Order: sequence, then structure tokens, then C-alpha cells
Amino acid sequence: MPRPIHAFVHTDALRHNLQRMRLAAADARVWAVVKANAYGHGIERVFEGLRAADGFALLDLDEAQRIRALGWRGPVLLLEGVFEARDLELCSRLDLWHTVHCDEQIDMLSRHKTQVPHRIFVKLNSGMNRLGFTPVRFRSAWTRLNQLPQVDEISFITHFSDADGDKGIAEQMAAFERATQDLPGERSTCNSAGLLRHASAPAVAADWVRPGIALYGSAPDFPQHTIHDWDLQPTLSLRSRLIAIQDLQAGDTVGYGSSFQADAAMRIGIVACGYADGYPRHCPTGTPVLVDGVRTRTVGRVSMDMIAVDLTPCPQAGFGTEVTLWGRASNGAVLSIDEVAQAAGTVGYELMCAVSARVGFTQD
Repeated sequence: MPRPIHAFVHTDALRHNLQRMRLAAADARVWAVVKANAYGHGIERVFEGLRAADGFALLDLDEAQRIRALGWRGPVLLLEGVFEARDLELCSRLDLWHTVHCDEQIDMLSRHKTQVPHRIFVKLNSGMNRLGFTPVRFRSAWTRLNQLPQVDEISFITHFSDADGDKGIAEQMAAFERATQDLPGERSTCNSAGLLRHASAPAVAADWVRPGIALYGSAPDFPQHTIHDWDLQPTLSLRSRLIAIQDLQAGDTVGYGSSFQADAAMRIGIVACGYADGYPRHCPTGTPVLVDGVRTRTVGRVSMDMIAVDLTPCPQAGFGTEVTLWGRASNGAVLSIDEVAQAAGTVGYELMCAVSARVGFTQD
């Protein structure tokens, strides 16, 4: 029998979250962002739940080929564009739309031999300072692209750096509107936080929105808002079982470094889950966990293959009892991945992407 730790991808939750994004997007079309192997869920496992999207946005050609192999014939967008000239051949063959964010990509397009012009999203660096043409260079880049026979329709894209925080999007939206003023083409601005927090503002939702993390049941601005505030459902549940029970006396310690010491008699359970499974090693004592759907806490250090949990709130628990590290327990109780990530000093994105290869996945 394999170790009892397992990950479950919830198709019903993916459908729900996509519909939630549609409601927020009003008339805009929705890219389902499936980069990083669909945020660790697996592209093939999320496809059924997200196939009602208007398009799929991702990073690399392997992911694009996998989407096409699943039978998707709609738009596919490469968010970082191409990395070398020969990538354009596959863009032509697979009918991929792609972002252009630098002069080198325009140069590659100008030398590309194709009978079918490409659909392009030219990117503005509106303040994120990662990818894109600066506002003073944006129109000259558009002019170059507009003159190329290899280019068909040109659309416009930018990325918000502070949509989840107090700074907001006003400065970046103003820069985007100035740069694209009077230029023909569709617009795309909103990520998950932009869509949920700011899409009601005029022109923000634009023609396309690009939700990512919200599709997977994580609040983009946690802890200011939770998944319950945004009406999102967890799409990835990491579950295991208790494989041992220990009865502690006052003064007994738990785990490496004896970092936890019982101040009274207590029962703890040992869970088949550790940092080799993708559970963060730096989760401290007190990280929330569900045992048989009952909320409790971890105690002591996370080790490679095991963690210890406090069984005080769930005295009925014993060998084989289900433990939900994050997501949805079998009885329907929910522990948001955001809460676990906060305890670990990180974000839900990282936990999703870090589930290791030795953990089995099931699509349900």
C-alpha cells in the first residue's frame, strides 16, 4: 500500500471559481492562467474544470502543446512570449498568440517566415519593472510591429504590481491608458486581485482578464480578504492519515530540536506528511490543520516525512484518521491554503506549486 498522503483536484471548485471570475469580469473575456503546470494542479487535471474559459494563458511551449493535445482549439497566449527564434515556428503551427515585451522579440518576428500572421499582445511596463516597453518606447514598438507582415492583430497588455494592496492600480492604469490612447486593439490588464478588487472601475476589466490564483481557490489579497469573502472554493486538497499516536506527559518534547514541550498531559498524532511531500519545513507550532475535519494545530518541527498534531480538540482520532493539511476534508470542512501559507511566511501560490512528485494526485 502506498503512503496515505494524497492530493485531490476538485473539478467542481474549478468550475465554480471560473464562474465567479466571469461574474466579476462583466463583459470581458477570461483567460484561465495555467502557468506552472496549472499552479501545481496539473494541466490535464484542471482542463475539464476550466474549459469554459475563453482562452488559456501560460508560459512555455510544452504547456501550450499539452493544451492543444487535450483538444482545445481556442486562443492560447504565451504570457512571456518566445525565448528564441525557432519558437515562432511552433507558434505558427499551434496557432499561439504571444506577448512581445522587448526589441529582441520584434527582431525575431521580423525574420520569421510564415504564411499566417501572428496575433500579438504588446506589453507595457506600467510600473512593475519586469517585462514590457516603457511608456516612452511603447508607441515606437507598436509602430514597428504594425509594419511587419508577420503580425496580424495587435492587442495591449500590462501587469499590476499592487492590485492586492493599498497602493492600488490608479497610477498603472493611467500610464496604460496614456500609452494606448487612440491605438486600435484589445486590452488586457486584470490579474486576480485586479479583477476582484478593481474591475468595477471604468475600463479596468477591458477586453480580457487574466485570473490565476483565484481560479485555484486562494484569496489574492489574504488576509485582508479570505476565500469566503470572495466566494471562492479550494481546488487542491492535501490529505493524509495518522500513522501513530503518542501520549505525552508534562515536560515531554516533540521532534527534532525539542522545540515543543508539553505543559500538561496530551495526545498527539503523527501524520504521514513532511517537507519531502511539499509541506513547508518552516511551518511553526500552531500551524492550522484538520483532523477528521476538526481544526487543530501542528506541534514541533516539520520533518522530512512526518509532522505531529495536537489531538486535544479531537479525542476520537486514532490510527488511520484522516488529516487535511489544506483544502477540503472528506466531511466538507475547509482549511484555506492561505492560512497554512501565512503560518509558513509565504503565499498559497508556493504551496500549490511545491507539492512533490511522490504525492499521488486524483481528479475528482
